[in-house]
Amino acid sequence: MLRHRLASFAAAVAITGATAAAMAQDQGNQGNQPAGCSVSASVVNNVLGQLASVVQLHNGGLFSPNRMWAAVVDRQGVLCGVTRSDPDAWPGSRDIAIAKAFSANAFSSHTLALSTANLYGPTQPGGSLYGLNNSNPFNPNFNAQGTGNGAAVGGIITFGGGVALYRNGQVIGGLGVSGDTSCADHAVAYRMRAQANLNGTPTNDNISYYTGAGVGGLITSPIQVDPSQFKQPQCLGSGTDVTP
Repeated sequence: MLRHRLASFAAAVAITGATAAAMAQDQGNQGNQPAGCSVSASVVNNVLGQLASVVQLHNGGLFSPNRMWAAVVDRQGVLCGVTRSDPDAWPGSRDIAIAKAFSANAFSSHTLALSTANLYGPTQPGGSLYGLNNSNPFNPNFNAQGTGNGAAVGGIITFGGGVALYRNGQVIGGLGVSGDTSCADHAVAYRMRAQANLNGTPTNDNISYYTGAGVGGLITSPIQVDPSQFKQPQCLGSGTDVTP
């Protein structure tokens, strides 16, 4: 059973202030690799550099092009870089993007890939992972823009937008995207990973939607969500949401 394979881990290192390089990253320039990150700067820059082109694609969501934050962590959960595609991307989505990257990395392995979209169902009441959202809390010392690079920031998010990064069959870290519906967030993250050629997952971690009773498959009652399935609800309906 999956619940027997998953183990929670977290590390939080408090830092005060933000370096000029870290602030530059939050403005959309990846800059140099933070000292604590084990992923090379070239890999981090390659992943985050995909954001500008991917938000121009048809990803569904509320905005076109999408207004996204993207973050990369390494296998230890250390934040390696943050960027955004638009200066008006929701400020609160920065923390969510980091937490999605942390979550996808934390619960994926060389035998099982789990996107944060896959985690939605099992973390609902009655699911085998119910309560997972209360583990590995986001360190509030890093709420300010420009902070957290080189530290394990933490955070658990269980809806679309986070994917693990794979190279040579092994997880090297995670990518998190936030700034639109969680369905659009997933589409952008999934496509960024593919364009960066870090998508060699051992299992399919693409988003899968519950079929609700509402228009476009929207959920109209909690009983339409089966917590034994690794799915999540549609966001705006099948006419808008995409499966990348």
